[in-house]
Parts: sequence; structure tokens; C-alpha cells
Amino acid sequence: MFSFFQKKIFLKDYLDGFIDIHNHVLPGIDDGASDVDTSIHLLYDYQKLGIQKIIATPHVMNDYYANTPESINKAHKLLMTELNKLNDLKVEIKAAAEYMMDQDFMALIEKKELLCLKENMVLVEMSYFQPPINLNEILFQLQTLQYKPVLAHPERYAFLHSNSLSNYKELKDRGCLFQLNALSLIGHYGKNMKDIAFRLLEEEMIDFIGTDTHQKRHLEKLSTASISSKKVEMLRSIIENTKKTFKF
Repeated sequence: MFSFFQKKIFLKDYLDGFIDIHNHVLPGIDDGASDVDTSIHLLYDYQKLGIQKIIATPHVMNDYYANTPESINKAHKLLMTELNKLNDLKVEIKAAAEYMMDQDFMALIEKKELLCLKENMVLVEMSYFQPPINLNEILFQLQTLQYKPVLAHPERYAFLHSNSLSNYKELKDRGCLFQLNALSLIGHYGKNMKDIAFRLLEEEMIDFIGTDTHQKRHLEKLSTASISSKKVEMLRSIIENTKKTFKF
């Protein structure tokens, strides 16, 4: 019998063995996990989802989170020390960062002090309200020094939204890779972000996907999230590409 209802697929069924390349699980250094105990509880929730490999990406944002490779590696070491005491928690964590693209970021690029997701791939973000005035200069400098910018959650920048997606196409032409937030697919950030997320998927402009987990409720939402069978097919290749690219 013909059904007017599309079958819903649970997103978690596609996350087994996934590598999360965007999250805030390191303790006490940004707006994510506040302490080691909170980090450990998040890691147990990750494991329940079948995710046991994580690249942690704390904010580097001079006015708010003035993190450095030293502060990030210190938090990573602290978490790993506690993690290694737990026989029932089998999660591997690498340390990278999510960099706000601003004038201070230019200085870090020039010093080549960036913690990358892998090799020369660096996770970057912008203000949600407007692009940096020197965006083109930043992208040029990154590429001059052989870095590949991976733009975090492109769907969340309302100033990029347009019917033609021309702003996104321009960034892709400038060499930006795009990392989608999984929570955008279920409307966590609003309907506009959800609609743009699926349009970017339909246009094959998304390269990777991450959770952008800051707190327990983000993983709880992912554990119950469902999307249509048609839309999950668009996601499948992005999930696999993320796993393949960042395998460790």
C-alpha cells in the first residue's frame, strides 16, 4: 500500500565508527565541558552513540578564549590521564582547535602556530553577524602558507544565506572546505539554518560533518534525531568522507 509518509531513519544508526571533528569536550578552557568530570560524562555519551574517536576543537578567540597550543595540550593531557583510568571507556582523543577568523588570527597564521584537524586542515569560524573585514586577506594568507581552511557550520552564518547560494560558491572557489553541524539537520539552530543545511547538501557543497557538542543535551538530541530516508542518502557520503579523511 502506498504511504504518504516518508520513513524516518535514526541518525545515530549511521554514526557507529564515526570520527567527530568538531566538539568542545576538553575541560575548562572554553564554553564546552567545564571540568574533567563533565568531559568524562560526555565521552560516555559519545561511546553510547558508537563514536569512539574524537578530534577536540576548543575555541581560540582572543577576546573570550585566549587558548594556545600549550593550554589546549594541557587540557588534553589532563583529560587523557583520567580517561586512561577507566577500563569501560574506550575513546581516543586528539587535540586541535576552532579558530575565530579575526586580526589576531592573522598573527597565529604567520607564526604557523595552528593546531590542525589533520596535516594542514585548520578548522575556522566567523562571527554569526558579519564576516571579518579582512576575510579575503585571511584566506589568502592561509593558502599562501599551505593551510586548507575548513569552515565550521557554514549553514549558521545568516549573512551568507541567499537563494542562489552565491556567497557559499564564492567561498568554495576561494578554497574553503565546509563542515556541517549535525544538529542543524534537525532544526536545533532554527528553520533557516536547517533549510540551508539541506540545500548545501543537495548542491554537494558540504565536505565534512561534525557534532559541535558543547554539552550533554547536544548528544542526547543526536541520539534521538531522525531524518527522512531520502535525506539520509545525501548524508551517507559526507559521513563516510569524514571518517575516511580523518581516520586515526
